[in-house]
Amino acid sequence: MVSERAAADPEGGSLPPRLVLASASPRRLALLAQIGLVPDEVRPTDLDEAPLKGELPRHHARRLARAKAEAAAGSGEGSFLLAADTVVAVGRRILPKAETAEEARRCLELLSGRAHRVFTGICLRTPAGRVRERLVETRVRFKRLSAPELAAYLASGEWRGKAGGYAIQGLAGAFVLGIVGSYGAVVGLPLYETACLLEGEGYPVRRAWAQGE
Repeated sequence: MVSERAAADPEGGSLPPRLVLASASPRRLALLAQIGLVPDEVRPTDLDEAPLKGELPRHHARRLARAKAEAAAGSGEGSFLLAADTVVAVGRRILPKAETAEEARRCLELLSGRAHRVFTGICLRTPAGRVRERLVETRVRFKRLSAPELAAYLASGEWRGKAGGYAIQGLAGAFVLGIVGSYGAVVGLPLYETACLLEGEGYPVRRAWAQGE
């Protein structure tokens, strides 16, 4: 998917560099929009996201973020390419992206009444081919879920395709007692770290702010 770009800057200046998001996640698109960034192209990847044998959650998140960036990169395209991956973990155990109600139930029963960690890796490839990475760790504590609460959430279907079987920005926000770290990272993209990476490599993050776009 490619966004519309003006043929020329209305003030006569140069166009900003292109930004490509290596994800079809509407949540990541919405988070970028929150800080005034609209990718010029969305380029999803199709990777095997199964953890490697003995792989720790933080390593898994970093590896997949980088793999997505590499898979989405075109040859000499001259764009900033941003990729991310979010992993929900209890101790060393990586929870799956729930695809069935039973899988979601097992995840939620494990998370109920305890704290867990969310690791989000981000990887930025610059037009010059440099690779910059960050890993953000966030601690989330769930209330103890009652049987009616669990049944109602499973019936909502919101868990489908979500890491750990829940979406903090949706109905499951009612389960969260506390969070230490980045809310955006739990949703799918840590905004502070993303903005820092882009700005550090010369991408004009705040360009649209002054123009009221």
